[in-house]
This record gives sequence, C-alpha cells and structure tokens, in this order.
Amino acid sequence: MNADPVFSFPDSQRVNKERVLKDLQFLAGSAKSRFDGNPARLNECAAYIFKAFSGQTSRVEEQKYFVGAIEYKNVICSFGPVEGERIIIGAHYDVCGLQPGADDNASGVAGLLEISRLLREYEKDLKYRVDLVAYTLEEPPNFRTENMGSSVHAKMLHDKGIKVKAMVCLEMIGYFSEKKHSQEYPVGIMKLFYPTKGNFIAVIGRVGQGKTTRRIKRQMNRTSEIKTISLNAPAFIPGIDFSDHLNYWKYGYVAVMITDTSFYRNANYHEPTDTIETLDLDKMCEVIKGVFNSVKHLK
Repeated sequence: MNADPVFSFPDSQRVNKERVLKDLQFLAGSAKSRFDGNPARLNECAAYIFKAFSGQTSRVEEQKYFVGAIEYKNVICSFGPVEGERIIIGAHYDVCGLQPGADDNASGVAGLLEISRLLREYEKDLKYRVDLVAYTLEEPPNFRTENMGSSVHAKMLHDKGIKVKAMVCLEMIGYFSEKKHSQEYPVGIMKLFYPTKGNFIAVIGRVGQGKTTRRIKRQMNRTSEIKTISLNAPAFIPGIDFSDHLNYWKYGYVAVMITDTSFYRNANYHEPTDTIETLDLDKMCEVIKGVFNSVKHLK
C-alpha cells in the first residue's frame, strides 16, 4: 500500500460522527419536508449549508435560478487553487414529496459538509481546485429536466469552458445491512459477481470511465473500513444514471456516483420511513473518509 502520510487517516475520528449526526438531524429531523413545493424549507436548508461552508472557507456562493416564479438555489464552496482543473463533489438536498429523506439524500449532504471541514484542514496540499456543490431539485417531478440544480451547474461549467477532472456524486451513503440476500441488482446475474449482503458502498460510472471508478474504489478500500465495489455500465441499466452525475455526462465530463445502491437495498426509498434511525452512522463515516481520501489522491 502506498500510504500518503498527509492524507491517510490512521485515526478514524477525523470524521466526526457527532457533527455528521447534527447535520442529519437538521436536514431530516424536521417535520417540514424539503421538497420543491416547499421553497421556504429548501431555503432554510440552503442557508444552513451556506453557513456550514462559510465556517470553512470564504469562497462560498449561491447559484440562484428560477423555475416559473419561484427562486431555487445551489450552494457552492471552493478549496485549493483558484485557477485550473476542478474536481466537483456534489449532493442534492431536496427530497421526493412528504418524507424526511434521511438516506435520500441528507446522508449525501451531511457527507458533503463533513468533507468541507476536512478540506479546510488539508487545503494547502490540494493539487486541484475542489468545488463542493449542494444541489436543489434533483427529485421528481424535476428529475431529468433542466430544472435540476445539477443541470444548471453543469451547463454553467460547460458554457464557461471550465475543465473538470472528475465529478463525484454522493447519492444515498447511509444505509447498510448484514442480512443475507439484502442486496438486489438490476440484472439477476450480477449476484454471481457482487455481494448479496448490502454492507458495501458502490462507485458507479458509465462505460468508458472505468479508470476513474477503479481508482476511487482502490483508494476507498485502502483508507476506510467499508468494503467498496465499482461498476461501469450503460446508462440504460436502471439506476446507473439515477442522480445528479447524469447532467455532467451530457457535456462529456467524467462523473461517478457513490451510493449504497438506493432501492436495490433500502426499502425506505421515497417513503416516510426513510429516517435517521435507519442509518448506520459508523459505516457512513467510513464512506465519507474514503471519499475524501480518494479525491485527494485522484490523478
């Protein structure tokens, strides 16, 4: 193992579980659902994210846009070199309808906020500019439309000719199971090659981007205690493009999704039962640690 003394984490407590839980409680512990029809709650979440980012860097901004007469916001912060190629790490903070959305996707946003705290500590060592983006309007009825916050962000990067090394999407990173046959797949034969227990995290990419998925998988397996697998498949396989990374593919950017595999494992998907109590915070913190290290080592 080629351990890097700067970015390796012999002390897993660098990812602070109490901080992660506090973020989850704000996002998913409220009776006010953060869906597109409740822009006031979305604005509360955007303000919370903005404040958390601002505690780590002065390079924080809102990317505002309108859907009809209603204004929505992405929240963006940056670390490392101001110019040059970028790494994008993103997660959506809205939910689908009237549900708490703990795994989908408070878990991804809590991971994003904790990564911002780690980046502050190691910013001087960054080779690439790292932009963290909290997206709005990923969920239906906006999914696969230009209303998605990630669609707005990806188009901006493309229109400005900004070079992107890779985009990493955090989409549901908190639900795990040790039960036999707790993991399903879009194609049955995959059970012959991948685990049947839902106790791992997956790095998902499109065909032709296997180099990036494998590098991230290797680094996550080296630096965290969560088993990580990778898969590159055509977008027509159900689930492969079911998040914000799909909007970066449109412009030819390398983009991958880090996921607990969503409805292929978690029966609480898009249900009122998607609560904080169903999450495994220890494993989730290992995912966050692994993602942070893999981004720092990305070549």
